[in-house]
Amino acid sequence: MLSFTILAITFGVVFLAELPDKTALAGLMLGTRYKASYVFVGVAAAFALHVALAIAAGSVLTLLPHRLLQAIVGVLFLAGAAVLLFKKDDDEEDVAAPADQSFWKVSGAGFMLILVAEFGDLTQIMTANLAARYDSPLSVGLGAVLALWAVAGLGILGGRTLMKYVPLKLITKVAACLMAALAGFSLFEAIAG
Repeated sequence: MLSFTILAITFGVVFLAELPDKTALAGLMLGTRYKASYVFVGVAAAFALHVALAIAAGSVLTLLPHRLLQAIVGVLFLAGAAVLLFKKDDDEEDVAAPADQSFWKVSGAGFMLILVAEFGDLTQIMTANLAARYDSPLSVGLGAVLALWAVAGLGILGGRTLMKYVPLKLITKVAACLMAALAGFSLFEAIAG
């Protein structure tokens, strides 16, 4: 069953956590060199695969006893908030881009870049946590995919403009605060039962 509230929460948390990520910058770099739609197709496919894996992992976590699950989810959210607050600001990474402009080469480069760079990334772990917390895989999956696609689209088409108006540190702090709040709710549920 689809819950628009869970979808919106997931979208907001994943969007804010992914926005300052290095893969948004890598998408921006590919988007400035190659046809944006080709890059987006590859990036979007890789993000969809990552969300599917995260939802599967989150669904397995729901088999644990409820209080233990809430404690694990709370600690993981708290760790995610700490990672966002204390991570070093990375500059743009080198992106291996294809020599020709064909659809398959460009979208394949975008797919492989995201597939490798995002495996085990914070947003994938957050998506698994949200899937475990809310036990609504469709809502969490759709929210996460839409958030990741939105960030990819922003990165590919307008990342430089966005960063001129919204400081990266502010985005990171808002995402960390949201994750800390989710950690608090999960830990409270684990303790209160």
